[in-house]
Amino acid sequence: MRAAAFLLALALALGQPAHAADPAAPEAQAAAAELRAAVEALNAAEGSRERVAALTRTIRAYERGFGALRDTLRRAKAREAEIEDSFAARRERIGALLGAMAMMERESEPLLLLHPDGPIGMARSGMILASVTPALQAEAETLRAELDELRRVRALQTEVAETLQRGLDAAQAARTALAQAIQDRTDLPRRFLDDPEELKALVASAESLDAFAAGLSRMETDIGAPMGDFAGAKGTLPLPVEGTLLRRAGEADAAGIRRPGLLIATRPGALVTLPWPATVRYRGPLLDYGNVMIAEPASGYLLVLAGLGSIFGDTGDVLDAGAPVGLMGGIASEGATLAGGDKDGGGAERTETLYIELRQGKEPVDPAPWFTETRED
Repeated sequence: MRAAAFLLALALALGQPAHAADPAAPEAQAAAAELRAAVEALNAAEGSRERVAALTRTIRAYERGFGALRDTLRRAKAREAEIEDSFAARRERIGALLGAMAMMERESEPLLLLHPDGPIGMARSGMILASVTPALQAEAETLRAELDELRRVRALQTEVAETLQRGLDAAQAARTALAQAIQDRTDLPRRFLDDPEELKALVASAESLDAFAAGLSRMETDIGAPMGDFAGAKGTLPLPVEGTLLRRAGEADAAGIRRPGLLIATRPGALVTLPWPATVRYRGPLLDYGNVMIAEPASGYLLVLAGLGSIFGDTGDVLDAGAPVGLMGGIASEGATLAGGDKDGGGAERTETLYIELRQGKEPVDPAPWFTETRED
């Protein structure tokens, strides 16, 4: 598979960071090991279900590696700016140093004999020169080391940017392959074959997410939720997407609106997965939330994931933990992040948002304590 070959090359690049002292190196090496293992599983996968699991693991490993490389690139740019600012601040001193060194190279030692004060002046100037020369040499060595570091940093930026671009191409191919593998998957347990009329009527009449979820919880189903201890897993679940917490439950947005869920900022095209085995109760567009996935991880609970660009699977699918349920939007703009759009390190490349809401019975509950990344110990 072409995507697997590209991703394996990316794993090798991740495993050999250009600057071993970079703080992101351990993260990049861990991501490389994860990506190599995922690609090996992908190559060995038999059947659409194994391919879906392997591709999911591959894409998630790539996303972690992408973050490590982005951190490396960001730090390299910051270090380049520091060195250039240092040169600018010492411009006059560096000019004087270079001038002194050039003069010392031009002047030959016998000229000291021509000192106007005779032998005593000659001896004094020789002593001064002998004391100054080591200092000039030390400063010159410092300058040479900084210039060498600047060259290395610029080479690192070029290498990382090229690696990221290759990875973007490979990851997009893997996302396309994942969508196809999910479409080909036929061995999932199902609650029902088609959306029941009651669900269609509920979608058409919904005036809010709260009303829709409350109505969905009242609908009778023919198969129970997965039998795991979902309540006992509180505080141990992974977030459904790689991203950064933007707003907690109850925090107001720019318009002053408060929602009972979490808002996660993600990169374009980020993979969204289930944190716990669940049955898909609804998938599709809903009001102004964009594409929405509502899953039932346990009897009496609903997990709402809103704002996806594309959704995988069908209503009634019973999915395992870690199963892919969709991708965030904005894939076409992802390559633009390589141009340095996140210069300040503030996450400017995370242009998409995933809304996560957890409901118990008819009421929403704060999802933050359920996830390892957002719980407050």
